[in-house]
Amino acid sequence: MQVGATRLDQPLKVDGRLDDEVYTSIPSVGGFVQQEPRQGEPATEGTELWVLFDDQNLYIAARLIDSQPEHMVATEMRRDNFGIDQGDNVAVVLDTFNDGRNAVFFQTNPAGALRDGLITDEANLNTDWNTAWDARVTRSTNGWAMEMAIPFRSLRYRSGAAQVWGINVVRSVRWKNEKSFLSPVPASWSWRGIRKVSSAAGLVGLEPPTGGLNLEVKPYVLGGLRSVRQTVGLDTTQTGDIGADAKIGVTKGLTLDLTTRTDFAQVESDTQQVNLTRFSLFFPEKREFFLEGQGLFAFGGAGGDSSGFGPPSDAPVLFFSRRIGLQSGQAVPILGGGRLTGRAGRFTVGALNIQTADEPSAGAQATNFSVARVRRDILRRSAVGVIGTSRSRAANGLGSNQAFGVDGTFAFFQNLTITSFLARTWTEGRTGSQVSYNAKAENSGDRYGFEYEHGMVGADFNPEIGFVRRTDFRRHFGNLRFSPRPTSLAAVRKFTYAAEVDYFESLAGVVQSRKHEVQFGVELQNGDRWSSSFERSYEFLDRAFPIATGLTLPIGAYHFQGLRSSYELGQQRRLPGRLSLWRGSFYSGERTEVGYDGRVSLGGRLLLEPRVAINWVDLAEGAFTAKLVGSRATVVFSPRMFLGALVQYNSSTNTVDANVRFRWEYRPGSDFFVVYSEGRDTGLRAASNLQNRSVVVKATRLLRF
Repeated sequence: MQVGATRLDQPLKVDGRLDDEVYTSIPSVGGFVQQEPRQGEPATEGTELWVLFDDQNLYIAARLIDSQPEHMVATEMRRDNFGIDQGDNVAVVLDTFNDGRNAVFFQTNPAGALRDGLITDEANLNTDWNTAWDARVTRSTNGWAMEMAIPFRSLRYRSGAAQVWGINVVRSVRWKNEKSFLSPVPASWSWRGIRKVSSAAGLVGLEPPTGGLNLEVKPYVLGGLRSVRQTVGLDTTQTGDIGADAKIGVTKGLTLDLTTRTDFAQVESDTQQVNLTRFSLFFPEKREFFLEGQGLFAFGGAGGDSSGFGPPSDAPVLFFSRRIGLQSGQAVPILGGGRLTGRAGRFTVGALNIQTADEPSAGAQATNFSVARVRRDILRRSAVGVIGTSRSRAANGLGSNQAFGVDGTFAFFQNLTITSFLARTWTEGRTGSQVSYNAKAENSGDRYGFEYEHGMVGADFNPEIGFVRRTDFRRHFGNLRFSPRPTSLAAVRKFTYAAEVDYFESLAGVVQSRKHEVQFGVELQNGDRWSSSFERSYEFLDRAFPIATGLTLPIGAYHFQGLRSSYELGQQRRLPGRLSLWRGSFYSGERTEVGYDGRVSLGGRLLLEPRVAINWVDLAEGAFTAKLVGSRATVVFSPRMFLGALVQYNSSTNTVDANVRFRWEYRPGSDFFVVYSEGRDTGLRAASNLQNRSVVVKATRLLRF
C-alpha cells in the first residue's frame, strides 16, 4: 500500500478546521482496517486522511467521523500522558529511514492533547522523548478533525531530494472499543500494534529539505530556595544556575547532543512502590536528556520501557542511565557531556560520555561515564550488536568498572522472536564469575503463545552503569497461553488461559526460587477486563531478610501460595480504574493485599488519580502493615499548560512526599516551570517532621538555526 504526499505552494493554516481549499481539491486516503474487535474487516467509523508538505513542515490531517460523537472519550489534555491513549485518539507513525524497524510517533485526541515518542526495533516505545511540533483539533456533530504540523527539522532522515518513508495511522474509538489502522496490523500485536513498523504503508512523493545548518540550542535559567533539616532546624539556601543543551545534525541520520551544567529540576518525583522482596526496585528514567535514543542503548531485549517500572525479566540491564547523576537517592551535579546517536546505512550507533562532579552529601566523587553501542540490521527484521560501558570510578570509590556484551534479536514469521546476549564485566577486587548470558524465544500469536527463557548471572557480575536485580543464579522460565475468541458470547471478546513456571538456582546448584502459576482472564467487548491467577512459590533465604522495620525472617526454606484477582473498568466508564486483591500464605505466615488505581475526571479540566496499596502481613516473627497511599491531582488549562500535584505516603519508609509542578509550553519546544517539593518523616514525634522543602522556577527556550 502507498500513500501520496502532496506539496503545498504556501504554509497550511493549522487550526483543526479542515476548511482550506486543499481538502476539497486533494483526494483523501481512507479504507482503514480493524485490528480489534474484528481483524481485517473495514472500520465501522470513517476516517479521511491527508498528507501534505511544504519547504518547512510535514502536515498530517484527518477527518474522523463518529456516528455517536456524544459518546467520545476525551478526558486527557496533559502533554505526553498515557491517558491520551486510553480515550478516543489518532496516532501517526513515520518510518523516516524506511527500514521497517524504527519510527517516530505523534498522537492527539479530541481534546487537543499532544504525545510523541520514539519506536526502536518494533519493541521499545519511548514516549518521554519530545520534539517541537503542533496539533490542533475541532469537534462537530459528525465527529472530530485534527491537523498536525511537524517541522522537518524535528525529524531525522536520509539524505536525498526524493524520499520514500513508511507511514501508518491508528485510530481508537473508545466507546465501542474499536481500533483500526491505515495499513493492517495483526490482532496478535494487541496494544503493541502501533510499534509494528514493518506493517507501515509507503509514503511517496515527499521532498524534504536537504540543506541547512540544523542546529538547535536550548538554554535554561533557574532560581529557587531549598531547605534541609539540620540538627538545630531548617537550613535554607538560595539556588540559581544557567546551562544549555545543544543538538547538531552531523548528517541527516546522525545527531550530536551536547549538554553543560545539566539540570533536571522540572522532573516529577518517582512513583513510589511497595517492596516485599529482598531485591532492588527498578524506577524508570524521566530526565529528558537521557531519553532521546534510549531504545538504541537497550541490550539483549532487557532495556525496560518508559511506560513501565522495570526490565522485562530478571536479566541484567547493561546500560541504565539513572546510574548517572544520581547516587544514594540524591542528585549529583553533571558538569557536561555529549551523545551521538542515529543511523549510518544499515548500522545504528550510539555513544555517550558524561562527566559528573563531587557531591560529598551523596558520597559521590567526580566520575566519567562512557557508553558505546553499535547495531547492524540483518535479514528483514533482525539485528546483531555490541555494547561497551566504562565508569572511571567504581561506585565504592575504588578502582574502575567496565562492561562489554554482544547481543542479537531475530524475528521470524509474524510473531516469533528470539533474543540473546553474552556479557562480561570487570571490577577491581572481584574474583568470582563476572559473566552473564541470556536467551529467550517468544511466540506472541493472537490465539496461541509461548515463551521460554534461560539465563545466568555470575556472582560478581557488576555493570555499574547498569541494573542487576539479583546475581549468582541460573534461571529457567516458561509460559504457555491459549486465547480463544468465542463467537457464541456477544459480551466477551477474548478468554485467556495461561500457565507458567519460573525457576532459579544458584551456580552451586541450590534452588533459590520456584514459582508455578496458572492464570485465567476475560476481556469484554466494552473494554472491561477481569483476571485471576493461582501461584505456588518456594523461596530459600541464604541470609536473614529484614522484611520490615524491626522484623527479620531467618535463614531457611519457605513454601507459600496465593490467589490474585483484579478487575479493570474500561476508560469509557465514568469512573475507570483497577481493583486488585491478593490473598494467601507468605513466608512463615499470611498476607492480604488490596490495591486500587483510579481516575476521576471532573469537567475535563480537573483530574484526580488516586492510588492505594495496602498489605496486611502476619508472620510467625511478627505482624506489620505496609501502606502506600497517594494521588495525583491535575488542573489542565490547555494542552500546553497544566498544574499538577503528586502526594504520596509510604508507611514502609515513614515518609510523605509532595511534588507540585506548573508547566507551560509557551512555544513548541520551550517551557516555563515552577516546581515545589517537600518531604516529611512521619516516624518522628517532633513538633515538625518536615525534612526538606524546595521551590524552583525554571525557563527554557528552544532556538533553531
